[in-house]
Amino acid sequence: MSLRSHHHGGGSSTNVIELQERKPSDSAGGPARGSSQSLRMSLSNQNCQPESANDDRNETLPSPITSAEQPVRWNQPRINVFRTFAAFFSLFVLGANDAAYGALIPYLEEYYDLSYTVIALAFLSPLVGYTLSALLNNWIHLTFGQRGVAIIGPGLHAVAYVLVAIHPPWPVLVVVFMLAGFGNGLLDAAWNAWIGNMAQANEVLGFLHAFYGLGAVLAPLTATTLVTKARWPWYTFYYFMLGAAVIELGISVAAFWTATATSFREANARTSDKKGSRMKEALTTAPAARVTWLCALFLLGYVGVEVALGGWIVLFMIRVRDADAFASGMTATGFWLGITVGRVVLGFVTPRVGEKLAISIYLPITMGLELLFWLVPQFYVSAVAVSFQGFFLGPLFPAAVIAATKLLPRHMHVSAVGFAAAFGGGGAAIFPFAVGAIAQAKGVQVLQPIILALLGVILGLWLCLPRMNRKAE
Repeated sequence: MSLRSHHHGGGSSTNVIELQERKPSDSAGGPARGSSQSLRMSLSNQNCQPESANDDRNETLPSPITSAEQPVRWNQPRINVFRTFAAFFSLFVLGANDAAYGALIPYLEEYYDLSYTVIALAFLSPLVGYTLSALLNNWIHLTFGQRGVAIIGPGLHAVAYVLVAIHPPWPVLVVVFMLAGFGNGLLDAAWNAWIGNMAQANEVLGFLHAFYGLGAVLAPLTATTLVTKARWPWYTFYYFMLGAAVIELGISVAAFWTATATSFREANARTSDKKGSRMKEALTTAPAARVTWLCALFLLGYVGVEVALGGWIVLFMIRVRDADAFASGMTATGFWLGITVGRVVLGFVTPRVGEKLAISIYLPITMGLELLFWLVPQFYVSAVAVSFQGFFLGPLFPAAVIAATKLLPRHMHVSAVGFAAAFGGGGAAIFPFAVGAIAQAKGVQVLQPIILALLGVILGLWLCLPRMNRKAE
């Protein structure tokens, strides 16, 4: 094998690399004969200027011809163990952040003396942050790498929780919630896309989202206990959130410090001849756009079901099932625990059945449990039914991420998953608010038919996805 390099002078330089490979004779000791194979690659740099830090060569060059890569594993190389734990802890903070709003709404309403409509901005404002993250997360990856996400996301959490802890005026608090939503959106997209590309992605994503569920279980319990039992002001809960954010920042930066923009670009080179924005390609170019929009709409409906059911179940149990406040609160806890357990347990079942078939089974079971919850007016039946609903709803978010990573080229994963996560954040804001608006006029019992209808819609969206091949392990 020989390697020759030729340099041509002039205002621009061209390096021509010629690789020759000679095959030895089939017979030992015979003369070298056979074919030679040449590969020529030409790279031109005008005036030999260095590449700008913001130039993404993968955005403008056609994809290289590469051999099939084996997916990374959560425990290989060893740094991935630390990085996976950092991602898990980030999702724990995300879950605690999202679930705390509902628990603290009554105390925010009293403290700031606001109407329900105005206080509901606490749910709607993170949507702005999620939308910004969908627009910018691909640029952040290409410019700063995963290291940038590991600094910006937890950093925004820490800044937001400092500001909330000093209980500023309400308009400032709404903006602060946007900052937290931006951090959530960046971390949600980045770690879902990264783990979704791993071997055994269903199982690892199940644990990732189980940590989100664990945060969602513990935050309302902690916040409610601090306010009702310890008699502390509502904002003291964010002292604990600030401590968690500082730990998150330290762990994330240490784990992803070497995950630079260069390494991200090398691992996520384009696999198409398209030029320009990867986000635009994922949203407007067939057939990728079909997959991106179906996954986004699926998550819009799914997160809407999850947050509307988890947020309004307490009031439903009090008003419709005549349960006391503590028992009704435990019903919500049972729902979130069901989601957490379902993500872990069914995370091992789903890949063996196949994602397309598994979710096509889980959703009809969930709809049957929703009918049981709605039509049998018994508290204990409702409490058990909603816990099992959580169990079968648990794997849906990881499954949508797996669908995107299997059906889309790798270079679109961050953009597509980030956009879908932003849509999901929209569901968490829009549908709970819509349920509340309708319930104000018709009663909280409208929760059940709305949830049932949404489950039917997301089942239809899931069935519209193309067939998925098994990922090479």
